[in-house]
Amino acid sequence: MKIEKIYIGGWFQRTMLQLSEIYDFIRNSSSQLNLDKEKLAEHRTNLEIGNIDYGVSGEEYVSFTTASHIAVKIFEDGLIVLSNENVSEDTLFTDIEKVKNYYENKLSPAFSYLFSLGAPVPKELANIETVYPYFIVCSNATKENMQELLSKTEKQKYFEFKNSNYDVIRGDKYYFINNKKQSFANIERYIEEQIFIREFKGQLHRYLNLHRIIWEKIDAVKENVSVKGSEIVKFTSKLEGYAKTINLIDGRINQMSTYISTREKIAKSDTDLKEFLAISGYRYETLKDTLEYIESLWEMTKNYVTSAQKLFDALKQDVTNKSVDSLTIVTSMSAGAAIIGLLTETAPTFTVFGIVYFFILALLGWSSTKILTTISSKRKYEISDIEYDKNI
Repeated sequence: MKIEKIYIGGWFQRTMLQLSEIYDFIRNSSSQLNLDKEKLAEHRTNLEIGNIDYGVSGEEYVSFTTASHIAVKIFEDGLIVLSNENVSEDTLFTDIEKVKNYYENKLSPAFSYLFSLGAPVPKELANIETVYPYFIVCSNATKENMQELLSKTEKQKYFEFKNSNYDVIRGDKYYFINNKKQSFANIERYIEEQIFIREFKGQLHRYLNLHRIIWEKIDAVKENVSVKGSEIVKFTSKLEGYAKTINLIDGRINQMSTYISTREKIAKSDTDLKEFLAISGYRYETLKDTLEYIESLWEMTKNYVTSAQKLFDALKQDVTNKSVDSLTIVTSMSAGAAIIGLLTETAPTFTVFGIVYFFILALLGWSSTKILTTISSKRKYEISDIEYDKNI
């Protein structure tokens, strides 16, 4: 058995516009955006770029090699595949770590800076640790060889796939491929589709979990049977933050239907993937169904946070109205006292008593306002909302 190549990859929504920006950056560290030229040059230097190519394989792509024998291929839809052929069985895990470190510590920071302007990535997504699929391509491997490799990485076999060109044994995040007579180009097509499908599914799962987390946070705000007037602004700010996150994620979810349809069309027109699609082709349709489900969930989440915002806006308006009513009373009392004073005085004169009397009235007015404001802030306002049973 010989280990020929290792691959890792990921996917995040991009378009041909971003691919053109990547191409300009890796060629000469240029960008049309207002980015620091020195930082761009520093990131490009860290990538150790060698040969660069711009081509089409179903979709447009940019590829380049590095001084550390790592090859990088970036497609217009955002799929990224890294590979290294300078590997051996004895140094397998060191070789895998080398490619992973290049991806995480050189390529990802460079692209993060290149695309740092514009709509932000929600922190709930930015802080999620990526679990890569690792693909190890072998030749002349027996089934026992493949099982031994699996036992060194993961104990459980999730999936096994065989055809006349290559065999695949898959654990949770490791794929072992025994190449029988296929070219590396066709093996890579299989790997590219696997990475895309896995990453697409992974993103949908993250959005499902985020829906659950954000829904519970909104619930935590609304579950207060009554709130103090002083707390309403705090809760309103929290809901505004949740609404911003929901809108950002909703925008990314809405982009995904285009990508899955394009990938499905390209894959099904590729004769080299015929045997693979006979087993896994249904997954495109399943992913579409799952995407529709996630879209409907996020629509519900948007409506839920909107209803919560309206509820607290109504409470805030109620607090404002009561404060205005209280201040009106104080103002009316002060005005009445002033009018009585004017009617009972024949001519305005300044005396020590008059000045003291003025300050006493002002202090009483200020104290009354302060007391009424404090009462308003500590007063509890009932939250009226429909309760639902989550166990249905």
